[in-house]
Amino acid sequence: MRPLSEIATNLERSPEGLWTARSISPVSYPETGNDFYFSLEAQSFWFRHRNHCILQAMRKLPPSGAIFDVGGGNGFVAQALQDAGHDVVLVEPGSGAQNAQRRGLRCVVHAAFEDAGFLPHSLPAAGLFDVLEHTAEDRLFLAALVRALAPGGRLYLTVPAGKWLWSREDIADGHYRRYSLSGLTALLSAASLDVEFATCFFGFLPIPLLLRRALPFRLGLVRNDPAPDRVRAQHIAGGLTGRFLDVLAARELRRIDRGRVIRFGTSCLAVARKS
Repeated sequence: MRPLSEIATNLERSPEGLWTARSISPVSYPETGNDFYFSLEAQSFWFRHRNHCILQAMRKLPPSGAIFDVGGGNGFVAQALQDAGHDVVLVEPGSGAQNAQRRGLRCVVHAAFEDAGFLPHSLPAAGLFDVLEHTAEDRLFLAALVRALAPGGRLYLTVPAGKWLWSREDIADGHYRRYSLSGLTALLSAASLDVEFATCFFGFLPIPLLLRRALPFRLGLVRNDPAPDRVRAQHIAGGLTGRFLDVLAARELRRIDRGRVIRFGTSCLAVARKS
């Protein structure tokens, strides 16, 4: 991997060992979100299954070099990629950068993507894992990222799916939108990316989310931000429920491994290549 100083014009090394931008733009994400999830991710069925789906897709369509995990939060995905043998650079503007360094990530950039000054065609591969929905102008953000991506470089991304599942949780998390699978692939194609694989996942969660989140929100029964204890309980499943979810998740992973498209789910996963 080329040194960061050769591919990013606005970064300097901090005494703590982080690469830091001279200024950091605000992002649409709760200020305390990274620290809250840092204590939860390793126990969370949701974060664990998302990692497995990303790694499965990456095994089938591998990167040609280092992966720049843009908006990578606490580095939970980046750590899994690093453990799988990939070179990873985490790019994160919030407190997640320090959390990722504590997690053992070898290269961490404390900056928003647009503030780092990445040169055109300099990134071998990039990841956007539940990041695009936090951008006000997703087309402009994608265009900037594609400019920085090397020719033939791959972009791996996940986003929340199902506009009909919009709820108070989306607002509290700083989302601007949820996506459909067809809408996401059209967006990637419009950004001069060739979509190599796209699928929904968490195909067993739309009905529970509809009943527990979206319908109460639409009926005006939910007005306050979700309580931390409630969020934590939704992420951690044990006993028979946990084992049942593991069976469903394993079945979903087998479908992704076979390249089969899942049309129904609460998240979308896509791999796209720069022409």
